[in-house]
Amino acid sequence: MSADLEGEHRPVVVVGGGQAGLSMSRCLARRGIDHLVLERDVVASSWKRNRWDTFCLVTPNWQCDLPDFPYAGPDPHGFMVRSEIVDYLEAYRSFVEPPLHEGVGVTRLSRDDRGTFHLTTTAGECTADQVVVATGGYHTPLVPPLSEPLPAQIAQVQSHEYRNPGALPPGEVLVVGSGQSGAQIAEDLHLAGRRVHLVVGNAPRVSRFYRGRDVTDWLHDMGYYRMPVTEHPRREAVRAQANHYVTGRDGGRDIDLRRFATEGMRLYGVLTDHAGGTLRFRPDLESSLDHADEVSESIKDSIDGFVDREGIDAPPGERYTPVWRPESETTELDLSGSSITSVVWCIGFRQDFGWVDVGVFTGRGSPVHSRGVTGTPGLYFLGLPWQWTWGSGRFSGVGNDAEFLAERIRSQRGLTSTGGRGDVCNVLALGS
Repeated sequence: MSADLEGEHRPVVVVGGGQAGLSMSRCLARRGIDHLVLERDVVASSWKRNRWDTFCLVTPNWQCDLPDFPYAGPDPHGFMVRSEIVDYLEAYRSFVEPPLHEGVGVTRLSRDDRGTFHLTTTAGECTADQVVVATGGYHTPLVPPLSEPLPAQIAQVQSHEYRNPGALPPGEVLVVGSGQSGAQIAEDLHLAGRRVHLVVGNAPRVSRFYRGRDVTDWLHDMGYYRMPVTEHPRREAVRAQANHYVTGRDGGRDIDLRRFATEGMRLYGVLTDHAGGTLRFRPDLESSLDHADEVSESIKDSIDGFVDREGIDAPPGERYTPVWRPESETTELDLSGSSITSVVWCIGFRQDFGWVDVGVFTGRGSPVHSRGVTGTPGLYFLGLPWQWTWGSGRFSGVGNDAEFLAERIRSQRGLTSTGGRGDVCNVLALGS
């Protein structure tokens, strides 16, 4: 589609061509609601450009269940690699046939006194009656505010920039962060024979398989993925919780940082400071490893209870025994005296909705909403982590949230239309 939006007003505009935006487009089209999709880059751009070469899903393929387009491949219990994920999304795009403008970014979104939304885009100014921001929740990579910059000779990359071990300079690598990305990138480097130094945070871990099944299958049967955030023990605080580290690589397996340590990987506690070429770490490595193991074992406890209550015939489960413990905590590392030549930062992302000039945010910049519905009539969000359930920001649950918002949008159409336009415009915000 040609992109000239100057003066346009659309009943529905979906800004964002990732899984959230495409899902929303499908749900709106099924209800006969005219709409437009705006994507600042290309469909699936983050999957194409911001993942490393060996990247794969950590959830089984059967959980890929976009609206009217469940996974139909030959390996439902396998884990799609990056190219297969891109193919899945491209196939979904062809299936949905969204009215899509690629290469159109939204730089400002505001709302006037009449309730009409105004969008400043790279293809002109347009207006809308309702807006759904579908950019997800991972926008800007975090870097710790160290007191001094690292030495100039140290190559630094963010997790989304990392591609493969060969793309980094020869030498040892410091990986900062042990969430899903950090743990998997550390493993990727370790398997390639690189000496890895890993800064371990408070991310929990989970076993890949237990009692004869993938743990994901058990949690699905136990109803965990259907649990709304309002019923989660941590309530909305769970939205800021680090994801459990595990991998789907080579058919799926645990990531055991203790085993890596026995094979030569150096582990440290949380990075707290840097001065004069020396990194300083909190002496909390052992407690962090113990916490990760406790979370993993507690999930097994829950599975055991479910098996017993339901009378399920399942093989006995194996419990984890730590294979390594630190003899002492390393609290300082002199970079100049080490062989470290590169650092991979893997400490997460922050949300960046600075272009949304509507007062629906907390002091930290997070949208205030109830299942994506904000206090500003006609403004919605889609694809946020734990927006409603665990799967809200994933292939497994974003479709349910899109269905919910589509119904909300349909019910509001007659209430928010203005000046005889007769239709409501929903804008889903940009980004994959």
